[in-house]
Amino acid sequence: MSNMVEVFKTDVSRCDDAQRLIEQIHLKFTDYKANFDLEDCDLILRVQSLNSSIIPEAIISILEQNGFYAEILEDDFQPSVSIFSSLPS
Repeated sequence: MSNMVEVFKTDVSRCDDAQRLIEQIHLKFTDYKANFDLEDCDLILRVQSLNSSIIPEAIISILEQNGFYAEILEDDFQPSVSIFSSLPS
């Protein structure tokens, strides 16, 4: 199966909270690897799985049960057709 990655926008800002949440995610989903980027403006949580699909609702639920907010961060990259149409043939 291919490498799956899901990125979440959160309101987790403290390292100790982030570490506790990562531990809970790893306990519930042993094939997930999670990490926070607390220096990003969206306080990013990245979850990766090599073996299975990621269940976003379960990750969001873990954060909510601990008093935090999380939502899937949509990929904003959408290539413009005009970029490619201006390339020489």
